[in-house]
Amino acid sequence: MSPTGITRRHALTAAAGITAAVSLASTGLLATPAAATPQPLNNDELKEALRRVGARRRRLLTSRPSANGWEMQKAADDGGDIVTRHVAGTGLNVSVRMGDPETVLVHVIRRFHYEIDTLGLHDEPNLLEGWVAPSAARDSRLPESNQASGTAVVIRPNFYPPGVRGGFTTAQQLIIRDIVADTEGVVRWGGDDRRPYEGLFYLIVPPGDARLARVAAKIRTWDDTPGAGAGVVPDVTEPSRRRQAARYR
Repeated sequence: MSPTGITRRHALTAAAGITAAVSLASTGLLATPAAATPQPLNNDELKEALRRVGARRRRLLTSRPSANGWEMQKAADDGGDIVTRHVAGTGLNVSVRMGDPETVLVHVIRRFHYEIDTLGLHDEPNLLEGWVAPSAARDSRLPESNQASGTAVVIRPNFYPPGVRGGFTTAQQLIIRDIVADTEGVVRWGGDDRRPYEGLFYLIVPPGDARLARVAAKIRTWDDTPGAGAGVVPDVTEPSRRRQAARYR
């Protein structure tokens, strides 16, 4: 079974007593008005709906994992798991895998924007890069292949090229390590890799890992709590925060 959520979301249950219309409405494949009363579908209609679901899956899925084990996907904003999301407070958008990966990666971007360097000044181009087509992932063993599964982002890809160190000051690196500590290590900074990619931040946990769900829930709580989360600048030099950050290098 695919590690993506597409199978779960598009699976149709033909169990007795559950109308096919209700199942299909939950997939978003039928444009039935919300107020309309669901009507049972006949076998031909159900078969056609299943055929369309299968065609969509074949069009989107690759059966190829990126380096962290999440399945690469062929398109964004096409009914699959990878969608373009607004990054609150930045005026920017990024294409990422919806759900917990989105929550965690957007948090990373927001903290970078608020605490390291404001993104989007002077109309600078190409500030964020999230999902890329699998054909752009030259080697699925490399961390940047995680972009093709929607589980990685690159901040200012033209500023921090792969293989080059020194793009951030010591003070900025302290903040980066504090951001990684916020994620309890489910996100890795590409600057710590043997072949550095300092603009890259990516999930290192596989699909279904409980740590990702826990961290995402924590971040959502921060987002709903005044005085918490991205935008509230912490003292990253505080000893307990430094000790926490050191755990994830």
